[in-house]
Amino acid sequence: MAKSNPPFMSGVPELLLLRLLDNREMYGYELVRAIKEVTGEAISLGEGVIYPVLHSLERTGSLKARRKPVGGRTRVYYSLTRQGRGRLADLQEDWRRIQGGIETALESPGHA
Repeated sequence: MAKSNPPFMSGVPELLLLRLLDNREMYGYELVRAIKEVTGEAISLGEGVIYPVLHSLERTGSLKARRKPVGGRTRVYYSLTRQGRGRLADLQEDWRRIQGGIETALESPGHA
């Protein structure tokens, strides 16, 4: 049975989406699959999580969307803007700082 994503993951979907879109434009379901793949299936986010984050990032100017006909239907492809690249850099810096702090806390002996 697969574990669900823990509640402390707030903000992780935004970071992962921006990171993936830094490489190339992608559509929603492609991003769902890519997150699962690049995290070694440690993180699995459904479309109900991904699409609201994509729409929010688009509203704030971090992403731009374009419709593209594919096989008789239309897909919405997302790509990073300059503002999105700045947001990604900020989030990566925050993540590394927090990750380092947590690793330090986990490795240090307990305090009385």
